[in-house]
Amino acid sequence: MKRELDILKGLHPGIVLDRKIREQRLKKGQLALDCHEYPQTLTAITKGKRDMNTRLSLKLEKTLGLEEGYFMMLQIFYDISQEKKRQVQAKPDLSKFRRILFWDTRMELIDWDKHAGSVIRRIFERGNQKEKEEITRFYGEERIKKALKDKP
Repeated sequence: MKRELDILKGLHPGIVLDRKIREQRLKKGQLALDCHEYPQTLTAITKGKRDMNTRLSLKLEKTLGLEEGYFMMLQIFYDISQEKKRQVQAKPDLSKFRRILFWDTRMELIDWDKHAGSVIRRIFERGNQKEKEEITRFYGEERIKKALKDKP
């Protein structure tokens, strides 16, 4: 199970549930009845609109012949990946940057984590002291040094 979980980490458990249902050639409605659940509940989970809960996870794992805790582990890894995305979406104080620095893009659409190297290099090439201080506060000195050292 560990190897499979490593591959599936970050996926919503509903995606995996849907795949397992198709692999076993089952119908969602019948599976829901077998588990004493509403079919709408399974549909919402397989579409990623609802999270897996422990009670339903145990029922589904038993019915599908899966190891106990399988879907809850997927739910935990999914929750972790979602939280990491929320944390990464943090951005520096944009009011401290002049718009002219990012003349070619909309600052509010920048992926500050993905494009950190480019952003850091641009600020340190063209920015003023206040802008450099804000970007250093946001990324930290180690990341700044690495980005400036790894200049393309």
